[in-house]
Formats: sequence, C-alpha cells, structure tokens
Amino acid sequence: QVALVESGGGLAQPGGSLRLSCTASGSMFSINALGWYRQAPGKQRELVAAITRNGTTEYADSVKGRFTISRDNSKDDDENTITLEMNRLKPEDTAVYYCVAAFTIRIMSDFGTWGQGTEVTVSS
Repeated sequence: QVALVESGGGLAQPGGSLRLSCTASGSMFSINALGWYRQAPGKQRELVAAITRNGTTEYADSVKGRFTISRDNSKDDDENTITLEMNRLKPEDTAVYYCVAAFTIRIMSDFGTWGQGTEVTVSS
C-alpha cells in the first residue's frame, strides 16, 4: 500500500508559476515511477510529467520547457517526494492534477495508485 499526499496548486495568471508537491509513503520498494496526470473538464486525462527512481523523466509535449519534475529519494524506501515546478502557465494548463505512483511509467495510468487531486486554474 502506498499513500500519496498532494499539496500546492491554486490560481495563477497566464505566464505565472505554481508548484505542486506529492509525498509518497508506504510500500515504496515497489514504486519506481512517480508523476502527475491531469484532467481538464471534458477532456481525457493525460500524463503531464513523470520521473523514475534513477531520475529518468518524461514530459507531455505541451509542457516541455515550461514544467520541471524533480524527486527526492533521500528517505529511500520510507518516503519519496516529487515536485512539479510549473512556469509560463497557460489557460490550457487548467485542470485537476493527480499524483500517481507505479512500478513503471508505462503502467501508471491503468495500474497506478492515484492521489485525490489538486486543482490548478490559470486565468486572468
């Protein structure tokens, strides 16, 4: 069992910045990949960014160059924390952002453990 605690999000103006954090704890030995998905109203959920234990990252094309994901493994099997720095935000970044944990990035969507979600709104 893995527990995910998300923080951050909120309201930002276009061009602004926000930071999301997610702390994963529990059976971390089975978790290699941590990341963020998002779902906007009326749209399918999509992978925003993910990072593996060894630092390999994957980003959606729409956020490359604007968002940065990082991971703190210092507590190793007890607790991992990921941070998503979101810069140059656009209205189309508005969505509910979910922290997800899984053995690999590829199975995150279907077999991952999902957080409760945090809202990000980009509006002037």
